[in-house]
Amino acid sequence: KLALEGDQFMVPQTNAFGHNFRDYNNAESARQQGVENFYKTQHIHQTYDFVKKMRQEYANFNKAQMSIWECCELLNDVVDDSDPDLDEPQIQHLLQNDRPGHHKSAEAIRKDYPNQDWLHLIALIHDLGKILVLPKFGGLPQWAVVGDTFPVGCAFDESIIHHKYFKENQDFKNPIYNTKNGVYFEGCGLENVMMPWGHDDYMYMVAKENGITLPSAGFFIIRYHSFYPLHKSGAYKHLMNEEDKENLKWLHIFNKYVLYSKSKVRVNVEEVKPYYLSLIGKYFLAKLRW
Repeated sequence: KLALEGDQFMVPQTNAFGHNFRDYNNAESARQQGVENFYKTQHIHQTYDFVKKMRQEYANFNKAQMSIWECCELLNDVVDDSDPDLDEPQIQHLLQNDRPGHHKSAEAIRKDYPNQDWLHLIALIHDLGKILVLPKFGGLPQWAVVGDTFPVGCAFDESIIHHKYFKENQDFKNPIYNTKNGVYFEGCGLENVMMPWGHDDYMYMVAKENGITLPSAGFFIIRYHSFYPLHKSGAYKHLMNEEDKENLKWLHIFNKYVLYSKSKVRVNVEEVKPYYLSLIGKYFLAKLRW
């Protein structure tokens, strides 16, 4: 088992806009209405059949062959429409997660967990799947790329943000999918549960396909870091197995840094690049199939 180190991270009170983090109901937020419209579309279209179809399509890994850092640079062109806390290009978000001393609210995973370099790496790569919005990778609409995630194939828990819009999802009244367990069984393990198609699942599949040597918790964080109904509200725990429960401890740690490190402070990419390249070289192939 992985050893949990003591962290010193101080949680800030407000996001880059001066509002509470993950505040989806703030009428003063310029992004609030757009975020709500995003979730309405996501909740209507993310069905069990849609997820199955997209997983099959992207399992060919024929979109590109490139390095992790090349993928990081592509994220300069991506802004997440589902995020009420940040409107910076995504590469800034990735690096803010892990930069000591750059912002008092982001006491870096590197600083608090110096012996867990795989965790530093996950901070860099966890959102790389957002390249799905780019034309070369399918040019998918944002509702099929970003946003909070939840299991499909079973009942939509009421803790999910803007739950009311699921009433228009075709699975909502389908007796195969709308019970507590749906197509699953208690303790089946989250690896066997279908999640909405998006950047989390895509990056998880890419990492698995390319034989990455991360610990189990690393893969868990990549796939479930947007699964807020689980790690914020405790929903869907009945589907977890023992390994999931151990990995969830690391996800709680990781998400604290990822969420609360979002700021307007810009990171000097070239300054931190050598460290990340060394990590990438340790865990990844030079070129990955995407």
